[in-house]
Amino acid sequence: METTSDRLLWMYRTMVEIREYEETMAKVYLEGKLPPKIQKGLAFDIGAGPVPGEMHLAAGQEPVAVGVCAHLRDEDSVVGAHRPHHFAIAKGVPLNEMTAEMFGKVTGLGRGKGGHMHLFDPAHKFSCSGIVGAGAPQACGAALAAKKLGKDWVAIAFFGEGAANQGAFHEALNLAALWKLPVVFVCEDNKYGISVEKGDSTAIASNADRAAGYGMPGVLVERNDALAVFEAAGVAIDRARRGEGPTLIEVKTDRYYGHFQGDPETYRPKGEVKALREHDPIPALGAVLREQGLLDDARDAELREAIRSKVQAAFDFARHSPYPDVAEAHQHVFVD
Repeated sequence: METTSDRLLWMYRTMVEIREYEETMAKVYLEGKLPPKIQKGLAFDIGAGPVPGEMHLAAGQEPVAVGVCAHLRDEDSVVGAHRPHHFAIAKGVPLNEMTAEMFGKVTGLGRGKGGHMHLFDPAHKFSCSGIVGAGAPQACGAALAAKKLGKDWVAIAFFGEGAANQGAFHEALNLAALWKLPVVFVCEDNKYGISVEKGDSTAIASNADRAAGYGMPGVLVERNDALAVFEAAGVAIDRARRGEGPTLIEVKTDRYYGHFQGDPETYRPKGEVKALREHDPIPALGAVLREQGLLDDARDAELREAIRSKVQAAFDFARHSPYPDVAEAHQHVFVD
């Protein structure tokens, strides 16, 4: 699966944007949540600060998002999990509205009522869910709609390796195979389901092997590499567009932060994250661009400065946006 210069540059630029966004959020999220700014006796206050609630960041997992989304069209659907920002950014969800949603502001995607695990943007056909494994059936629904309409649209379900042990995952694969739905299931194997290593929770080494039980191709991408993901995703998405049914892809990727911000990460071996960062996928892709004459120091610096400004503008927009009026408390929700 060959890529073009424009697509390579898009992947690199988007990976840099995702990383800048996640690293900025990592700092902003902790504002006001630590002593001495919180109640005496507490070590961490999840509800304090400008961004309340839990926060799951995906720095290190950028190759999965860009390698898949580089093949997508506006009409294609993406359903993410509780760690969703990299998929959202790669699908084109606007940073201003996405960030405002996490700040709980009325200018957010869901008027500040969904938060970071419930981003919903119908204009870009993106959604995510805080329920582990819930995105796979939803992606099947989008794929079924496309098939009924006679369109060659595809749906992507992104989820972690822990979700592959949920019943919803298996039900979704069964239906997708039975109905030959244009859906691609993409499993991010970052080694840990919360704090549990995959080997302690999953009976097989690769979830891609589970595809055989449902009569669909299963592909394991063993490197946290944007181009390797791009190759595997291109084949699967083309197959889905041709009406040949679903594919399951598992990608070995790396999670640089904890399961959630504030996670003490006592389950990780000492020095693990430092070792992972030595194989950072962003400079690795940058090296490919440099070899092809598509990137140099000056262009890289210009690109990164533009991205920093864009991300900072999004956080400024969120900080200065108003909160929803109390009179809206029962509006825009499923249950009144």
